[in-house]
Amino acid sequence: MPETVAVIGASPKRERYSNKAIRLLAEYGHTVLPVHPAQQEIEGLAVTPDINALPRGIDTVTMYVSPAHSGALLPALVALQPRRVIFNPGAENPALEAGLRSAGIGVEEACTLVLLRTGQF
Repeated sequence: MPETVAVIGASPKRERYSNKAIRLLAEYGHTVLPVHPAQQEIEGLAVTPDINALPRGIDTVTMYVSPAHSGALLPALVALQPRRVIFNPGAENPALEAGLRSAGIGVEEACTLVLLRTGQF
């Protein structure tokens, strides 16, 4: 079932995992919303400057930012109310994950690319 997926830390650099995720999510039929404060377009998709500007109805947020950058995102993520947040390798943030769980938001520490390729997304 296609989902609406926000990619936090989206990159225009094709070698970056966040960019690979954008392309693979789109290939698998998901609606992809890249999020980056300094980009206008990535892989032909309009970029949202920050989480607060995302529309409601996001199914999954996939994180590609370090804990240093994600630490302050709890209020915005709770307000967004996604079904789940995926913390890709290197993006794990135990404090943020605990806060999301407390708010009833599902949390996974996993690689979005692997989840897609193995049918577990």
